[in-house]
Amino acid sequence: MTTAATEQPDAPARKTWGSRRRRELGDHVAQTVASLQAQVLRDPPRPEAVSALARLRRGIGRTPGFDYSLETYLLVPDHLLGARPADDAEAADTEQAVHDAVTLYALHQQSRRERMHVNGQGLGHAMARLTRASTGPDGVRRRFAALGTASTYAEAIYHLRSLVTMLREHQIPLDYGLLSDDLRALRHPTSRARIQGAWGREYFRNSPGATIDTTEESTE
Repeated sequence: MTTAATEQPDAPARKTWGSRRRRELGDHVAQTVASLQAQVLRDPPRPEAVSALARLRRGIGRTPGFDYSLETYLLVPDHLLGARPADDAEAADTEQAVHDAVTLYALHQQSRRERMHVNGQGLGHAMARLTRASTGPDGVRRRFAALGTASTYAEAIYHLRSLVTMLREHQIPLDYGLLSDDLRALRHPTSRARIQGAWGREYFRNSPGATIDTTEESTE
């Protein structure tokens, strides 16, 4: 029997203190991930979705197009690739950001029966929750700080993979649509510091002593 909770569509991101709105690319990724998540969390889960999740995990750190059978989850609509030819660097950056966001979601959802994608929870917010939940908060802070000072995109993805694993262990979700927007900007050296700063502000605004809004987890 399918539960009502997993059948409800992903609701638009709601702006709360310290949160950021998704862009059009982020909305596309959020809808894609929410659909996959609903199929995985059905009772019983849809076998095709469970298989896709496993294959997506194998794609972490790889380039887009590594598995043609995953086109449903990784294909970016033409209108989101920009006005230039499909082999242009701008389009490649967009495709890579979507690929990394969706494959990281697959890692996050592994073996979990809770929603690991929720609307409105940025990375900094999730990391603040992880710091409070962890028995080793200093280690969490160090790993998050390493992400905040990463000087290359590849280094950032390396740290993100480790952080997502920690979030999964503590059942703390992310907005993967918003993460795809962030990763798209992170691919540009000129905007890298802006995104890293946005993560830091989210973290500080939701650190111990701040009021945390977790209602996003039940609105989907």
